[in-house]
Amino acid sequence: MRSNQITIKDIARELGISPSTVSRALKDHPDISHDTKKAVKDLAQSLNYQPNAIALSLKHSKSSTIGVIIPETVHFFFSSVISGIEDVAYDSGYNIMICQSNELYDREKSNANMLYSNRVDGLLVSVSKETRDFRHLSFFQENNIPVVFFDRSSDAFPCDQIVIDDYAAAYSITEYLISRGYKKLIHLAAPQNLEIGYKRRKGFQDALFNHGLPFSEDLIYYADKFESAVESIERIVRSNKLPDGIFAVNDLTALGALSVLRKNNIKVPDDIGLAGFGNGQNAVLSDPPLTTIDQNGYEMGKKAAEVLLYRINNSLENFKPVKHVVETELIVRNSTL
Repeated sequence: MRSNQITIKDIARELGISPSTVSRALKDHPDISHDTKKAVKDLAQSLNYQPNAIALSLKHSKSSTIGVIIPETVHFFFSSVISGIEDVAYDSGYNIMICQSNELYDREKSNANMLYSNRVDGLLVSVSKETRDFRHLSFFQENNIPVVFFDRSSDAFPCDQIVIDDYAAAYSITEYLISRGYKKLIHLAAPQNLEIGYKRRKGFQDALFNHGLPFSEDLIYYADKFESAVESIERIVRSNKLPDGIFAVNDLTALGALSVLRKNNIKVPDDIGLAGFGNGQNAVLSDPPLTTIDQNGYEMGKKAAEVLLYRINNSLENFKPVKHVVETELIVRNSTL
């Protein structure tokens, strides 16, 4: 017997019966005798036979597989989203295939092509920082395969979206910093082609304006990773123009800022208040623990999977995209007074 994957033909050859008899025996067809069914199933089990998922998907036009594309696995947020997706998918009899774009448009496009080739029944996407063209996703919808955006979305592509209110969350955390006496605030921001980047920046800006604090572009530093935050805060420290508060677009960026402040003996929160966004595990374990926004990633993942499965199981005729907003929560910890 071959050492590679066992097929129905292998079982048939071993038992001296036809492949069609093996197939019907595995499906408990009434025309197959009890003894033949038992012989086939016993041998299939001993040889660790597994049905060919690709062949089944070709036959039934369904793979029972969901594709997922995320920007990076480094963020706790995305791992919690995936947990929510997996729980819903598993309970509904679906598998998931997870791809990582590494924040690259070409990688996202390649991921999408691979998932399409593997005949996924639907696609969940959180777009990369570089993504501005969505033609690689249009092919799915043209072939009646639903697409759902989660977290990072765009109104430029007509699909369902599972998001938070980034504007309101950024406004609330900025307002909280102001209420604690921080008046010279800066924002470590994400690229503005991303809606999360634009809306969090806008929430920061409007909170300053509505509380009578001046705003200028000098208060925005485009840094949304640990490394870029380190570079930006080191530059600020050298300029000797320190703010008294920092709102970072995510927790890892806030931790990059914190590392520089600690190295320069600048105390958080006494000298500078610091807030992140995401409420990952690092936000709890940092010293001091971070004030942040809980994005409820698990609930976002569950909702994204539920919406996608609904679209898979219902006609896309007269399709109208829907935006679902997941609730967030301000989490106050010791990085702010």
